[in-house]
Amino acid sequence: MDGPPTAAAAERQVRRILSLDHAAKGWLAVGTRDPVVGRLQKDHPGLRPVLFHSPYEGAAWSVISHRRGRTQAAPLRARLATELGRTFELGGETLAAFPLPEKLATLKTFPGFEPQRIERLRGIARAALDGTLDADRLGAMPPEAAREELETLPGIGPFYADLILVRATGLADLLPRDEPRILAYAGHFYGLRGPATAAQLREIAQAWKPYRTWGVVLLRVAGDRAGLPFEKRDTGGRARMRS
Repeated sequence: MDGPPTAAAAERQVRRILSLDHAAKGWLAVGTRDPVVGRLQKDHPGLRPVLFHSPYEGAAWSVISHRRGRTQAAPLRARLATELGRTFELGGETLAAFPLPEKLATLKTFPGFEPQRIERLRGIARAALDGTLDADRLGAMPPEAAREELETLPGIGPFYADLILVRATGLADLLPRDEPRILAYAGHFYGLRGPATAAQLREIAQAWKPYRTWGVVLLRVAGDRAGLPFEKRDTGGRARMRS
């Protein structure tokens, strides 16, 4: 949690995580201006972006999941939380919180993590302790400056910098850069001949202001649930279709 551990700070963080810090009225107005968004809003009533608990956790997940599918990465994250994080009871279930940066910064070895990945996780923890990954700080910076700074973190490239900035700070009006899945879904829902270009997405998203992040999340959820195919680039820049 960013800031001192007070009840007010915890409430503020939860509101950010659940995107309850923005009024729904403005988002519904986007659906009035854009019939595609309006239809998808009706198909997914009440949908709001659910964020990472903090930019620190978003950055750590980026390192954990790099070159791994979610089915591989999620159990590793859960085991890391169980063994190094704090456990608590919620609704009769025992849950584990992700390790605080103070704990992760001391990590030496862990099953399933090679030395380079562990060193990157320690670097993320140090950045959190230094205040680099404070949500309010990142959200107040010009987006390009925040992205540039995030890309200096170990293991964080352009894709993951966008993931952290868009899905962990609570910014409601920011588009990702050249995300193939979103471009493919925008092309489908807006009746284009193939995926949208980045320029086409920017033009479409003009009607979404000041909720462009929410518009992207809505497209992502709708496209995923519909099982739409998209082009995924591997680390060598080669493209392959995914569905």
